[in-house]
Amino acid sequence: MMKNFKENEVGPVAELFHSLQMFVQSNFPLLQIQLADLLDIAILSFVIYKLLWMLRKTSSGRVLRGLLILLLSMALSSALRLTATSWLLDKVVQTGLLVLVVLFQPEIRRFLERMGSGRLGLVFASTKEAGQEMDTAIGQTCEAYTDLSRDKVGALMVFERQNLLDDVIKTGTALDCRVSSELLKNIFWNKAPLHDGAVIVRDGRIVGAGCMLPLSGNVNLSRDLGMRHRAGIGMSEHSDAVVVIVSEETGSISAAVGGMLKRHLAPETLERLLRNELLNDKQEEKRGGQLPLVGLLLSGGKKEEGEEL
Repeated sequence: MMKNFKENEVGPVAELFHSLQMFVQSNFPLLQIQLADLLDIAILSFVIYKLLWMLRKTSSGRVLRGLLILLLSMALSSALRLTATSWLLDKVVQTGLLVLVVLFQPEIRRFLERMGSGRLGLVFASTKEAGQEMDTAIGQTCEAYTDLSRDKVGALMVFERQNLLDDVIKTGTALDCRVSSELLKNIFWNKAPLHDGAVIVRDGRIVGAGCMLPLSGNVNLSRDLGMRHRAGIGMSEHSDAVVVIVSEETGSISAAVGGMLKRHLAPETLERLLRNELLNDKQEEKRGGQLPLVGLLLSGGKKEEGEEL
């Protein structure tokens, strides 16, 4: 009886789909679409969309846009019958596969590592949980910096944004833990083995400690700035990261964004700055999830502005 019920329930659905398929094929002979074709298109569209969105968060997104321009140039030269140009572009594409593998090596490695560790779902995960983690990380960081500033304990933290900092993380000790006030105070304690370096935060989690940052090449910096401040400014010049610093000499809190240093910040001001710079990026990324694929390829990064205090 149950079998008959299921057949009666599935039957109308199958008949409806069959009728729809016959209607499409009779009115549009060129569209010979089966259910498997629709499923295949949906899966590929979702995977390509998520991969493009993931690449948009990295500097490789600009490489992808350059590749798109190259392909459009090939199509245009072929349509205009530009023989020499078409031949040159064809050779570039044929020999450029290895170059692309090298350029996208960090993204390919991360994807394969997550797939091998059974964490493939993280590749396509939404930004909601990352935003919650970042909100907690900001609160814990400001709480720790309040105590570190009072006790004049030096500190240097880097909040990663769109540009991945894998090369910087390799210079220190790789970690994977939540940001907490007590953990930060222990890391930056002047007797701790990892205190003389930077803590790297990615999506609200500590992914590295004791990391070495590139120094700023700006010769116009104030002479009273120490190595932490120069490293923080240098990191913000080489990436879109937000760097927060506590001076060991004065205990003052500073933040570097886009190569500009904001000095003598109160803990409340630091919290507002971090929320504006980091949480707004997460909200923009979440809204960006609604963009079409072409928008992902053609959209540029957000330009950071700041002024020196």
